[in-house]
Amino acid sequence: MTAAKPAPAQQAQTKMSRDEQVGFHKGALSTLAKEREEMVKILSIVEQLMQMHIKALKELGIDLEAQAKHVAAQQAAAPKKPTQQLDKLLK
Repeated sequence: MTAAKPAPAQQAQTKMSRDEQVGFHKGALSTLAKEREEMVKILSIVEQLMQMHIKALKELGIDLEAQAKHVAAQQAAAPKKPTQQLDKLLK
């Protein structure tokens, strides 16, 4: 009997030395941390723009809080449809 060959991903991983694996993961974390910082910047800009529009609507006499409460009350009063379980949908 012949032994089964490891999957290509496993072969590549075993060929990488421990130092290479550590370097790879550290590099990935560094890149992801920078990406997260950029995402926070974008989120901050979006939040500022939303606040600017909310303020403009308030100045125009539009009460978004009252509208949100009204919509929430409508959704609470609406009959809820029963959800089907995923298992039943897959059959």
